[in-house]
Amino acid sequence: MTILVAYVPRPEGEAALAKGLEMAKRRNEHLVVVNASPGGDNEDPAAVDIEDAERVQQILVNAGIHAEFKQLVRGKNAVEEIEALVESLSASVLIIGLRKRSAVGKLIMGSVAQDLLMSVPCPVLAVKTSS
Repeated sequence: MTILVAYVPRPEGEAALAKGLEMAKRRNEHLVVVNASPGGDNEDPAAVDIEDAERVQQILVNAGIHAEFKQLVRGKNAVEEIEALVESLSASVLIIGLRKRSAVGKLIMGSVAQDLLMSVPCPVLAVKTSS
């Protein structure tokens, strides 16, 4: 089976990555860390840059487990990309990071985490940052 981590280059993404590494080692499962963004003309703060992608890949190599990093920029939103990966990989669990947001922030911006919680068929582990 495969553990899937939805990664963003923010503290909540780091928390999800850390939990994914811990679980993959403990359960001896393949780990896939994915960063998904629609791309295009608008800058997406959830998209990783080259430096961050290389840093995550190095963390996975150093972990000594079967792991890989995928960056998907194919015009689809993050929810669509992650839903498709959950299905294609038969993920045993999806790990997402959460951040504190105001009620107005959730209303205006929407919530990828909420959409994933409601749509994927596998268990979802939501982790928070320590701060």
